[in-house]
Amino acid sequence: MLFARFKHNGAVSYGIVEGDRVTPVEGGLFGDQRPAGAAVALSAVELLAPVSPYKILAAAVNYPSHVPSARAVIDRDEAPAVPQLFLKPSSSVIGKGAAIVLPEGARRVDAEGEMVAVIGRECRKVTPEAALDFVFGYTCGNDVSARHWQRDDVQWWRAKGSDTFTPLGPYVATGLDPSDVELRTLVNGEEKQAANTSALVHSLAGLISFASQVMTLEPGDLIFTGTPGVTPTLEHGDVVEVSIEGIGVLRNPVIRESLE
Repeated sequence: MLFARFKHNGAVSYGIVEGDRVTPVEGGLFGDQRPAGAAVALSAVELLAPVSPYKILAAAVNYPSHVPSARAVIDRDEAPAVPQLFLKPSSSVIGKGAAIVLPEGARRVDAEGEMVAVIGRECRKVTPEAALDFVFGYTCGNDVSARHWQRDDVQWWRAKGSDTFTPLGPYVATGLDPSDVELRTLVNGEEKQAANTSALVHSLAGLISFASQVMTLEPGDLIFTGTPGVTPTLEHGDVVEVSIEGIGVLRNPVIRESLE
């Protein structure tokens, strides 16, 4: 099942997507969804980020193929043996179609296509075996990263957390197997990243369990699972797409802040 968060006639609603239409529902994303009106054409609504998260956790260097391009940051030749999670602010979230803004002075900014898990209920000190029971669904994410800030700053607060640096969407999909999902990132229609989540160093279940030992995860919190291979650098005028089978395509234009 696909869930959307959208604006129509000035009102923000959640809805269930079927084909090219979305049916509004009451009860939010995590409640008992009840139809709340007639289906509306997707072309007539503005899709928003499908989740308004309280916390966003993201895994660094979680595909073996990403290690070579991450050496300047992690200073090692292999993926970390223990999950390396960092926080991104909710203020960086945007939805499908919203512009990724390249900050003035950021220099190189890369896209990072990722599968993202949406936590569905409170999760604290869970085992890997039980961890996926706490996931509501999955969405596409782009962990936009300013590489010079990431390398030169002590913390990644602006490299990973600048406004517009967390595109999400277009939908939240339920019923997927997160251990076997195809992920692709394209820039201007050209494929730049491609991987299957079976290649993750630390599984989603392992990431959730690890984080939950010290931090309570709550409904709507997000877990970015990592990005594969060499990440594409973004320039003003580009269009970046993150495509995940069973979810859809997250498409965002790119603009330079000084050219707004």
